[in-house]
Amino acid sequence: MRKTRIAAVDVGNDSLKALFGKADFELNVPNVIARDTEDRPVIGIEDLNEKDPLDGIHIRVHSPALLENNAIYRVGNLATKSNNPNELDPGSSKSEEDQTLVMLFASLALDAVREENSNLFKKTNNVIDANYTIGTGLPLREVKEGKDVGYRSQLLSSVHQVEFLVTPKYQGIKVNIKFDEVKVYPEGFAAYINLVMDNNLNIINRDLVDKSILIQDIGGLSTDIAVIKNRNVDDDKAQGFNLGVAESLEQIREEIRSKHGVELDSRRDVVDIITKKHDRNHIMVRGSRTSVHDITDRILMELAKKQYRHLRNVWSKNSQTEICYFVGGGAMVLKDYLKTLNNSLDGFNIGFFEDEKESIWMMANAYYKLISAFEKANNPDPKDKEKDKKAVKN
Repeated sequence: MRKTRIAAVDVGNDSLKALFGKADFELNVPNVIARDTEDRPVIGIEDLNEKDPLDGIHIRVHSPALLENNAIYRVGNLATKSNNPNELDPGSSKSEEDQTLVMLFASLALDAVREENSNLFKKTNNVIDANYTIGTGLPLREVKEGKDVGYRSQLLSSVHQVEFLVTPKYQGIKVNIKFDEVKVYPEGFAAYINLVMDNNLNIINRDLVDKSILIQDIGGLSTDIAVIKNRNVDDDKAQGFNLGVAESLEQIREEIRSKHGVELDSRRDVVDIITKKHDRNHIMVRGSRTSVHDITDRILMELAKKQYRHLRNVWSKNSQTEICYFVGGGAMVLKDYLKTLNNSLDGFNIGFFEDEKESIWMMANAYYKLISAFEKANNPDPKDKEKDKKAVKN
């Protein structure tokens, strides 16, 4: 019998977060890719296999779902050091970008190729055949436009291949990826699931279950505001906006380059500068610690005002809302600015997740809960059946 492995993948603008199996493996890879050649130069090639594969993801990707088939990419950390790194552009649709699929396929291949999965997937002549049941998501705006249907079908309809080229430990291995099932969830709904339910979809936060709440998920390219009433997302009132933190991060990056002559590799570097625990909003300029507060505060406060305006507009149309939770990587970047605005303006009841990992991993955790419950309902474990039989007898 063919074995399938659970995967929950959140292709966020800043990074991809993924959970696999019984949450026995997790990945966090910067969402950056760069076109490359087959034989990338490596200093100390004989030491290649001593390095971390995540620092040297170099792959060829074959899939009918891609606009550019059989292209070669650097992915993640390796791509950030390239001269031509690609990050998703503001205004683009996640469901229609090759980059989303390249990141998705790369993450699955990185899981499939692990030695721990050698008993699960068949391997013949350096080719691994891997089957996955996956839960992932798209911005609410794209789901409302029906783009989730096409996204799901292009994943299900083909076999997708990732070939590891000059990648530590995995060089020369090919992974054929086939999907047994693909579930695409609206990101706002997923955030709600993660707030109120555990991995078995049992309610863990009864205080929130029957409240009217908003969830404002601020991503890199978009913002979703989910309106939750009577334990359901109100599809008519939920809204998605083409407003994320990516454009502001690019603006900060450009102003730092222009004013200080410092070239930051990617948006991830900007996020590190504005969220790090020590020397926040400081960079090194010719060896001297230099503040960039004037740049970051001005640009991020402007973005926070736009986000707050969306909150105010949605709340005015849902006047009986009891609380709004801000989630996502963008919420972590804007938290202090949004709190400042709220204290001086309307004073809405708003909440943030102080645990940075909890906020950033919220979508991946939610997809994991949903796809695990789906798999359990449709393909119950024989061991669980035996337990149920014994329980009935006793």
